[in-house]
Amino acid sequence: MNYHTPVLLKESIDGLSIKPDGRYVDLTYGGGGHAREILKKLTNGKLIAFDQDQDAFPNRIDDDRLLLLNHNFRYLKNFLLYYGELPVDGILADLGVSSYQIDNPERGFSTRNGKYLDMRMNKEKELTAQDIVNQYPEDRLSRIFSTYGEIKNANVLTKVIAKERNSRLIATIDHFKKAIIKCAPKEKENKYLAQVFQALRIEVNQELASLKEMLSQTIQVLKPGGRIVVISYHSLEDRLVKNFFRSGNFEGIIEKDFFGKAMVDLRVISKKPTIPSENEIVNNPRARSAKMRIAEKI
Repeated sequence: MNYHTPVLLKESIDGLSIKPDGRYVDLTYGGGGHAREILKKLTNGKLIAFDQDQDAFPNRIDDDRLLLLNHNFRYLKNFLLYYGELPVDGILADLGVSSYQIDNPERGFSTRNGKYLDMRMNKEKELTAQDIVNQYPEDRLSRIFSTYGEIKNANVLTKVIAKERNSRLIATIDHFKKAIIKCAPKEKENKYLAQVFQALRIEVNQELASLKEMLSQTIQVLKPGGRIVVISYHSLEDRLVKNFFRSGNFEGIIEKDFFGKAMVDLRVISKKPTIPSENEIVNNPRARSAKMRIAEKI
């Protein structure tokens, strides 16, 4: 299966500062690109990997040091505890949708070649983008587009969708696009559609809630000196990661003790995120929006 070329591969592996006998977690296994590089640096260490998409499992690397789990990374601590793999030396999360998921029309992630409004990363889950578009109340739908897609005319968009779904079920991506394209600013149609699809995908998969749950557990599962590396692809994710690394909460508010000392559990390795080089973007256009942040447990 054609999973994407790993983004910021060297930078992310270097950022983990891997110890040969360490215990590491790859939270987004996908095609195994990052995992393969981690395993190259381990001798008698261990790699625990998560992926909620069953389609990732044919890509499993045949290596006794790898434990691959078919679960959402929001259950990070529970499974590390269950398998006796606590604490760990490093955690890596590449939050991007894989090329396989985007390019497979049956999955419904792409604005260009999709068939049905699906967008489930875990195909065993019931809620699809079709359910959201056809069944959510207008006010809830508007909030999703405004918050997760940062759509400025979310109310207008929602009214157009409501009018269309009242006449017939919106089932396919082509039908959905034709219904809403008039809401898009001139010459910015593709960007607008991408924002709409992003909002639906986040809601279907509860991506931001899962990210918050995972980040909140990292301090508990990392060893002192252990590192967490996160690669995000849009501002909503990056803001959560940035604030959490800086302050330990998602508002970015640093709490201080009685003596005025900052009460934080992580040390930010670099103040500015690492972004792909121009050469990497040319070779892998889907890397263009990536931002990588690294923190170390104090």
